Parts: sequence; structure tokens; C-alpha cells
Amino acid sequence: MDLLTMLNAFFTKFSELINTTLVYSTALIFGALAGIFSERSGVVNIGIEGLMVSGAFASAVGAYYAEEANMGIWSPWIGLLTAMLFALIFALIHAVATITFKANQVISGVVINFLAAGVTLFLVKVLFNGAGQTETLNDVFSKWEFPLLSKIPYIGYALFTAYPTTYIALILVAVTYYVLFKTPFGLRLRSVGEHPSAADTVGIKVKRVRYIAVLISGLLGGLGGATITLTTTSTFSHNTISGQGFIAMAAMIFGKWHPFGALGAAVFFGMAQALNNFMRLFDFSKNIPQEFLYMLPYVLTILVLAGAVGRAKAPSALGEPYDPGKR
Repeated sequence: MDLLTMLNAFFTKFSELINTTLVYSTALIFGALAGIFSERSGVVNIGIEGLMVSGAFASAVGAYYAEEANMGIWSPWIGLLTAMLFALIFALIHAVATITFKANQVISGVVINFLAAGVTLFLVKVLFNGAGQTETLNDVFSKWEFPLLSKIPYIGYALFTAYPTTYIALILVAVTYYVLFKTPFGLRLRSVGEHPSAADTVGIKVKRVRYIAVLISGLLGGLGGATITLTTTSTFSHNTISGQGFIAMAAMIFGKWHPFGALGAAVFFGMAQALNNFMRLFDFSKNIPQEFLYMLPYVLTILVLAGAVGRAKAPSALGEPYDPGKR
């Protein structure tokens, strides 16, 4: 094999790795953005995993019934919409518990995770005659190619041939940055997460802003779960998400509660998952137990959190219920 052939093979495989990284990163980007909105307002959201589970379930059900109604290529878009709406219900439960009734935010998030897992599994069995998973979808998202840019050797496939949800996620990173740091609403949201008493004294409705932030978190978390169902698995079962919500939280913390920082962290964790598939292309991987490859993203999550938590500064009022009487 000559040098040119070897280089061509290497860059081809590398472009495939980058493309697969974007696939796995997309759900993490949505989940991290969900956490940013909630936690920037001062509400801890351990329940991102539950929001993604609910979104993955609702997208499968919504897209399935859209297929039954012969909606064709619109079915996955219907799935996205139902995912957002269903996850919004769980976000509302979290908001009511933590903002209105001042429940412990960490415990509430854990309850959301268990509630979403239990409710979705129960509904799957009810809707699909006792089955452990939903029916496999026929109409799911396919990859879009950017005109001209997708034709660039190696780079075109790596970066400009992706699922529409990936493009949506990247756009939302920029939108989130603009909303949080360039708009009056973003300033209010960040102020109630840093010093709610001071925000209240200048007329900002702390509880209202926190409610909005947590509900936005629900919409984004639902999109994260739906992305996995509508691009990767084409079905929903109890292990569809498999801890992706917790990895998204790690990306949020590693990214220091900043949209672009979270994007970089999500891509890092996405590449850790993509390496599982990439390494299988090489003969030496046959000597590595598959369990080690599957556990790689989770091990990296623990290592990154262990090194980042001490240096990452959370919003000052994160986790503190606001009581106007204690100003």
C-alpha cells in the first residue's frame, strides 16, 4: 500500500469519526443547554436524564402515530413536537415542586428521573400491548447535505453531512448565547441565579423568571431525548437514554454553564462515544473487551468532573429556593 492510499484511508476514517462524533454530541448539546437555562436561573436540574427519557418516549409515540396517519416525512417532526410537549410536563412538575413549594432541588430532580422512567415504561406497555419497547419507526430523520460544502473532500462529509437535529442544536447554542448575554431577559435570568434578592428589589419577578427558565429546560431536554430516538435507535425502550442526561450535565459543568463551553464539552464526550465505533475498524480492537469500549464515555465523565468541579464556578444562588421574606 503506497503512502497516498494510506493517507486517503486515514482521512476517510477520520472524517467518519468526526461525523459520528456530531451524531452522538447532538443529544448532549440539547441536554447541556437545558441544564444551562435552568441552573443559570438558580434551579438545580438533576432531572435532565428524566427529561430526555420522556422526550425519547414521546417522540417515538408521536412519530409512530403520525406514520399511522400517513404523514410521511412529517412524522419525525411531529415526534419532535410531541417530545417537547411531553417533557414540558415533567419540567413543570419540577418547577412547581422547587419554585412554588421550595422542595429540595436535587431530590426533586432525582424524583423526575425515576418518575419519567416509570411512567414511560408503563405507557409503552399500555400502548403497545405489553411490549418492552415501541414499534420501530420507518420514517426517521436522514442526513442532510449542505449544497457545495458537502462536496469538499473529507471535510464535507465530516462537517456538512448531518442530521437536521444537529444543525438545530448548533443554531440553538448561538441563540442561547445571544439570549443569555445580549438580551434583557437573559440579564434578568442570570441575575436571579446570582442574587435573587437584588433582582427582586429592582422589580424582576424572580419566580416567574425561574419558571420560564425551567420550562425552557424541559423543551430542550425533550429535544435531546427525541434526537436519539429519531436518528439513532428508531425506537424507544428503557435503555434508550442510558445516562446521556448525566453526561449532558457533566458537559454543562465542564463548560462552566456557558453555551459555547458546553458545546465543546459535548463534542468531547460525543467523540468518546464515537471512538467505540471507530476503534472497531482496527484489528487490534478485537483484543479489547467490548465492555471497556462501552464504559469509556462514562469513565471520562467521572474523570472530567473530578478535575473540573473545583474550578467551575456555579451561579451563586444555585440550589437556593427564593423566599422574599428573607431579603
